[in-house]
Amino acid sequence: MLNRRRIWAIALRYFYLLRGSPTRVVPLFAWVGIDMILWGFMSRYLNAISSPGFNFIPALLGAVLLWDFLIRVMQGVTMAFFEDVWSRNFLNIFATPLSIAEYLCGLVSTSLATSAVGLLVMVVMASIFFGLSFFGYGLPLAHFVFVLVVFGIALGIFAAGIVLRLGPAAEWFIWPIPAVLSPFAGVFYPLSTLPGWMQAISRLLPPSYVFEGVRHIVAGGKPSAVSLTGAAGLSAVYLVLSCWYFASVYRHAIRNGLVARYSAESLS
Repeated sequence: MLNRRRIWAIALRYFYLLRGSPTRVVPLFAWVGIDMILWGFMSRYLNAISSPGFNFIPALLGAVLLWDFLIRVMQGVTMAFFEDVWSRNFLNIFATPLSIAEYLCGLVSTSLATSAVGLLVMVVMASIFFGLSFFGYGLPLAHFVFVLVVFGIALGIFAAGIVLRLGPAAEWFIWPIPAVLSPFAGVFYPLSTLPGWMQAISRLLPPSYVFEGVRHIVAGGKPSAVSLTGAAGLSAVYLVLSCWYFASVYRHAIRNGLVARYSAESLS
């Protein structure tokens, strides 16, 4: 059974780090703010040079906002994990009665809190400066956010598992993951523009259904409820698999004594 006090302790530890270090707080909203300004003015420019009748603000800026939110969720998990990696504190944490499930729940809690800050900043900036009505997506918005949150958490846990298995130097494999996935997710264009083999991969990625749904709403239609339900189910499957992977890697590290020498550059 999960102990809520231990989960809260993991989350509280990270918030103490944020409180004591402004350099950790600024990235929570700085990069998303830059993205909103950059893509907001680009959307305005495209509106100015394109034929009237199509608004790039909800189509392009809205997609950027949702994609950045997914990245914040993923990085919220990995950054909290990396704090333990960088401080060489991972072994100390698991010398306590803390379970793997409690540790992961603590990471997820910090991710949800920090990504909510980024989402709030993006929504406020997009609304005030560029007139994006984020809630104009209607009821599907809750479904969009749910799918992205669950998939972002799954990516973050999987990425943490990779670093736990391969060692601290493997963190450089983690940062490019969103960039590698974005062409397949169809953030900026319909999936129909992709070649067949890329579309096959896109069907395995829950965000692709979200961004197709965004484009349907902008075009005056409605997203497919079946597709969004399938995306939610697919995200849940990835979350279960990522938790299983992290737990398997941890058990492997315990059996082979790798956790005790986790400060090494590689755990292979």
